[in-house]
Amino acid sequence: MSQHRHPGAPGRAGAVPALPDLPEATVARLPEYLRALHALADTGHETVSSEGLANAAGVNSAKLRKDLSHLGSYGTRGVGYDVTLLIEQIESVLGLTQCRSVALVGVGNLGHALAGYDGFASRGFRIAALFDADPSRVGEEINGLVVRHVDDLARVAVEESISIGVIATPAPAAQAVADQLVAVGVTSILNFAPCVLSVPEGVDVRKVDLAIELQILSFHEHRKASLTALPGGLAATDTQEAIGT
Repeated sequence: MSQHRHPGAPGRAGAVPALPDLPEATVARLPEYLRALHALADTGHETVSSEGLANAAGVNSAKLRKDLSHLGSYGTRGVGYDVTLLIEQIESVLGLTQCRSVALVGVGNLGHALAGYDGFASRGFRIAALFDADPSRVGEEINGLVVRHVDDLARVAVEESISIGVIATPAPAAQAVADQLVAVGVTSILNFAPCVLSVPEGVDVRKVDLAIELQILSFHEHRKASLTALPGGLAATDTQEAIGT
């Protein structure tokens, strides 16, 4: 996956402060912290301890404190973190202080579900345009948007200031769609198609493959079943001691 970091983002006073060069693992956890913080804010919490936030986000507190220290946020001893302030800090680092326009290409079963999901808007994203190559899909209205033909992508991307492309097409069509998105200046792509995309340097691609996630869970199910089937019902730790590991 191509990695690209922008040198800065507009600040509140028009300045362009340098963004912290965060580890990729930290970047991946920030949305989890943000989700947990929004849930806390919605239930009236004004502060939260590192332990409380870590539990809500599903990480250990030491890892959370280290992640947030990269943002210059250390909390207050005996009080914890200010929930509203920390939301603002994380949203600023993630570039969520501006609403980003998204183009969704492919409105089959998965694409249709994504197009109808209302949760994007509350997190700073606007599904601005829907595209498909199937003439039977073109003209269909989903969640207030009319599906356009993919041939209109270049024109609409400019009109709607598209900054992120989502690909939910079958695998054989995904690379051509990625090429079209890149050609119109889109440099961030979320790919749901079960394939690896080839993109130029400077284009970020995040891949979501639901089948792969299920296969990983299948491994864990298979492992648990094999441990249960061991002679005498030995637990994993007992087995390791028995074989000297």
